Amino acid sequence: MRLILTLSVCLLLLVSASKSRRKLVWSDEFEYTGAPDTTKWSYDIGDKDGWGNNEQQYYTKESKNVRVENGQLILEAHRDSLGNKPYTSSRIISKKKGDWKYARIEVKAKLPKGKGTWPAIWMLSTDWKYGGWPASGEVDIMEHVGYDPGVIHGTIHTEAYNHIKQTQKEGKITIPDAQDAFHVYAVDWSENKMDFLIDNRVYHSVPRNPKDDYKGWPFDQPFYLIMNIAVGGNWGGKEGIDPNIWPQRMVVDYVRVYQ
Repeated sequence: MRLILTLSVCLLLLVSASKSRRKLVWSDEFEYTGAPDTTKWSYDIGDKDGWGNNEQQYYTKESKNVRVENGQLILEAHRDSLGNKPYTSSRIISKKKGDWKYARIEVKAKLPKGKGTWPAIWMLSTDWKYGGWPASGEVDIMEHVGYDPGVIHGTIHTEAYNHIKQTQKEGKITIPDAQDAFHVYAVDWSENKMDFLIDNRVYHSVPRNPKDDYKGWPFDQPFYLIMNIAVGGNWGGKEGIDPNIWPQRMVVDYVRVYQ
């Protein structure tokens, strides 16, 4: 037990030391009130045919669905019809306002509850260097589906490794109070490796296979951050949508990016 504790402490110190060598290059502490800072955030609007996942929400930039209050960002999904969808929500993006190649991205957040919720903190390629999804890659810093409470997923998708082929490189960990308390979800992305962390502890690592070209590792280009709550969909709605839980929100205390 003593050896295990010692190794755990050493790993935590190494992670902290790696972070301390980096500089904070971009952040939003949400120390204001109203709409998200337009110098840092834009929106994906609409339903886009269910965003490729048969999702049941229409994304808006209305204050009901997205706002900053009491020093926190609120992304809130409601059961109210818009655009032929039975729910509304919001999806904010940092594209062309916060784009990074190799970085440590941290988001402190508290997740929504209930069947049908599908919150995500994730990244896509800014310029689609290798073509459309999944060729240019996707990094899921945090995904959670409400029918599986507390189970956090960290995943990469590429042309070679993706959920359609069931070859995605995914790690998961159970955080029992993820829906009741704030935790820091992070990815530490370097040239040949991605570490996924919660509260500064690595729970999943994806090293680059030396044999992989861009089809397995397209992560040599800038990516931007996305935060959203989807409703239902192929994964989020796998066990249905509870009609009695709404509204539900993901609360974000801060976003910080180090290089």
